[in-house]
Formats: sequence, C-alpha cells, structure tokens
Amino acid sequence: MKYSLQDLERFANEMRIDIIKMLHEAGSGHPGGSLSCIDAVTSIMYNYVGRTAQNAADPDRHRFVMSKGHGVPALYAVLARMGIVAQDELMTLRKINSRLQGHPVVTALPEVEFSTGSLGQGLSVAQGMAMAAKLDGKPLKIYCMIGDGELQEGQIWESLMSAPKFMLDNLIVLLDYNKGQIDGPTREVMDIEPVDEKLRAFNWDVQVIDGHDFKQLDEALTKAQNTGGKPHFIVAHTVKGKGVSFMEGVIDWHGKAPNDEQTVDALKELEARVNAAAEVAQ
Repeated sequence: MKYSLQDLERFANEMRIDIIKMLHEAGSGHPGGSLSCIDAVTSIMYNYVGRTAQNAADPDRHRFVMSKGHGVPALYAVLARMGIVAQDELMTLRKINSRLQGHPVVTALPEVEFSTGSLGQGLSVAQGMAMAAKLDGKPLKIYCMIGDGELQEGQIWESLMSAPKFMLDNLIVLLDYNKGQIDGPTREVMDIEPVDEKLRAFNWDVQVIDGHDFKQLDEALTKAQNTGGKPHFIVAHTVKGKGVSFMEGVIDWHGKAPNDEQTVDALKELEARVNAAAEVAQ
C-alpha cells in the first residue's frame, strides 16, 4: 500500500508532536535534527521500506539505516505510528532499561538495522548490506540517512568513493542537510560544499531537493529506485528544528530538550498546524 502525500504530511506533523513530548519527558536529546529529518524518514519508511512487525526479521526486507543516530527519535516516532513500538513506550526514551536509547541499539530493538551513533559508520554498514544483496542476487533496496556534520567524517568518504566502483544501484543515501551541527553552522565548522558536484565527480546519481516537500521526496525516491548502474545520493535541504518556529535554524536546539514552558509553546504551535490541516481536509 502506498500512502498519499497528504497522509504522509499529516503523519509527519503528528509525529513532530511525539518527538517534542518524548524529548521533554527524557529531559535530553536532539530536537533539531529529529524535526528536520522526520519528513524524509516518514516517506522512506511508509512508502519505500514498508516496515511491519511481521517483516522486521525477513531476510528479503528492504532496509533503512539511520546513520545519524542522534536523529533516532524520528525513527522511534515512525515505528510507534506503524504499531511496531507501543505509543506509550515513546515516553521511555533515554531511560534506564528502555529499548529506546538516545541512539539506536539493535540488540535492544531488533526493528532498527544497526547500532549507530558514532558518526560516519552507518553508511559503511549500509554499503555492506547493499553489496551482500547484490552477491545474493536479491532485489533489495538499502536506504541510509546521514547528517551534514557527519559528512565531514573520513569513513563516509571511503564509502562515497567505493560504492560507485561496485555499481551499487540498490544503495540510496539521503543527506539531511539542515546546515547545523553541535559546534555551529556546518559551513563554518567544515564546509562540505559543493556537495552535489563532489558526488557527481565520484560517479553517484545525484538529486537535490527540498527535504520538506513530500512531492519532491517521493519523486526523488522513485527515480532512485528505477535508475540503474550507480548508487544514489539525495541532497535534501532541510531546516533544523522544522515545525517549531523558535527552534527553526537555531543551532542551540541541536542537542537539548525543551523545558516545560517551551514544550507547551511548541505543542500549541504543532497542534494548531495539525488541526488546521484536518479542517482543510474535511
């Protein structure tokens, strides 16, 4: 079943509410990057990976690797809305003995594909999965989300150099390009531009999109599925803290939870947007 773009946008905005609630309850975490990537994670998981509780261990499943592990609240929110994780379990984020740690832990939650968080490693693992699928002759797609700060890591560039050599057209990498990392704006810490030109020079199939536009996300992911011969890289321009006005584009929201008052304000804004969209849909 493929969900409509309107459904996906509604899901993502509702899950922004979940993200704020779980981070407030945890008292720590990463709202900026979780809110910037939730639209893309929603699109990938619902319409391309199609994860369910039943196929989580299927060796022939499509896979999604959240290489920027600190953005995992977005993935947890999606898994909860899919019924794979209980909704009330979201409130255990980052707590002792919880399955939902601040970075994904595959031994705690098998529905995640790999334990990520040491930035730079997830893409190598995703490439290995793609190579294994090719060797086994299986038509699997491997999706991997990386961050723009993460793109500064040397291990990422080893994968970016080697994936085209092996013609891994079953590997689809999406960059959550929100322009900020814990130490400041990406361009000031270690500028990664021009991203698209560098990747094309490395022989990747490259697309540049608005990572909050569900039509562009869907078109880019569909094209990546149907284009052979090269691995695929989607540069998704996003806004850190997207959906909460006082968080948008503010580096300070990379890695801190909202306090009580900020949570009330954020939820009021997000809930108003969800309610307004529901009225339009009626």
